[in-house]
Amino acid sequence: MLSAWLALVFALRPRALVAQQSQPQPAATPAPSSPAPAAKPPSSQQPDARSQILIGSTSGLTLDQRIQNLLADHQYARVAAQLGKLPADQAQFYRGLLANRANKLTQSIQLLEPLVNQVAASGDAAHEWLIRKALGEDYLRMGDWAKAAEAYQTLDARLHAKLTAEQLDEIELPLKLLPLIKDNPPTTVEPCEPFPMRASVDSLGLLDIPVYVESRQRNWMLDPTLPFNLVAESTARETGLKVSDDSVTVNTLTGHPIQIHAAVIPRFNIGGRLTFHDMTVFVYKDSDYYFPLTGYQVEGVLGYPALAALGSITVTDNIVEVQPVKQIDPAPGDLLTAGAPFYLDGDQIITSLGRPGGSEFSARSPDEYYDRMFAIDAGSQLTYLTARYFDEHASEFNNLKAEMYTFPLHYSPPQPTYVAETVPLVVGNAEVDFHFIRVLTQPLGTAALDDVYGVLGIDALDQLKTYRFDYRTMRFLAQIE
Repeated sequence: MLSAWLALVFALRPRALVAQQSQPQPAATPAPSSPAPAAKPPSSQQPDARSQILIGSTSGLTLDQRIQNLLADHQYARVAAQLGKLPADQAQFYRGLLANRANKLTQSIQLLEPLVNQVAASGDAAHEWLIRKALGEDYLRMGDWAKAAEAYQTLDARLHAKLTAEQLDEIELPLKLLPLIKDNPPTTVEPCEPFPMRASVDSLGLLDIPVYVESRQRNWMLDPTLPFNLVAESTARETGLKVSDDSVTVNTLTGHPIQIHAAVIPRFNIGGRLTFHDMTVFVYKDSDYYFPLTGYQVEGVLGYPALAALGSITVTDNIVEVQPVKQIDPAPGDLLTAGAPFYLDGDQIITSLGRPGGSEFSARSPDEYYDRMFAIDAGSQLTYLTARYFDEHASEFNNLKAEMYTFPLHYSPPQPTYVAETVPLVVGNAEVDFHFIRVLTQPLGTAALDDVYGVLGIDALDQLKTYRFDYRTMRFLAQIE
């Protein structure tokens, strides 16, 4: 599940749920009357403003502005490489933001908290947005509901009039939902041994995980980028949960106004093994996550709070191997150090992938080699490569026929697209071929969708024999055999 909870309905939480509730993904149809877009010269021959920013050659920008652009472009390694050129307080500011993206929450808070007042006094709204949002995310991921609520309320009070519509959408969920739970007890997790569990594929094509809500078995959807856990009202009532009288109306969860309450599950279990106490959940009406085309009712959604406790998950043929963060007798060497790094940027999972056939990059550092950033969305069935990817690979499509395609639930008109039969990507040290991936030729009009090279959904991950996310080391591993 993007650096903002966007106003565009497609990008709203959960994205796959919204897209499939309204309509099935439309089939691409040929468009003989529409000429294929002309192939562009490779980026090495025709550098754009973005590539100029990456090499720091855009005229008229200060070093701080260039670093802000690199940060917005998810070029975290390049940001880190520039910090030695900054004054100490500015370097500390960006180190804190990088720690936030790398999910090093305690480090991020230690670096950023001392700078908040100084940044606020400077009058620089862009810097204040970055620091307050990062701290709000840090507190939220740590489960400190009161501090997180205060952070987002202060951010909104100070900057509301200066924020864009996308930024306002981005903070809507935490801003509105956290006051409902600010007095909730912290969630605790019992240590347990590593364990396997069998996931099921629901009618939306997504993974459902077996859970127990107060000893009653359920199947909940897995959405690693959702910042909260969700539960259907019927499940909350049937299991005797105390649902809050207070509620809020949010728009950016499904793309239309829905009413949300809060509850605490005294005892919650995943896979019959990993037990949570006092798990906070948000309660939605069943009708808001019911899919009449398939008759599928979403009983609940496991978001980041559950994923963080699971630690490391390895998926092979719908068998999920779990290496919990808290283990009774941790085995040495179970931490994933291979594969590609991944980061948390708002509600996006961003991974750094290498360029296939990378002999020309052999003399460069790994940070320069793995400079193409992709989003991974394990809560969506929609995989695509963006116009940014097309711009660099346009010549590869010269002999292919373009098809008109309407991006699901996006307000832009149909655009010419291609289907790439094979897309090689380097994940860590392994080259992985993905097949039959749609390639957009035009930007979608929002930075969160256009600035990455593509989005890998569950339909792409399903092409792998095995994939693994280790939240303890923030590494992503993909294997095809």
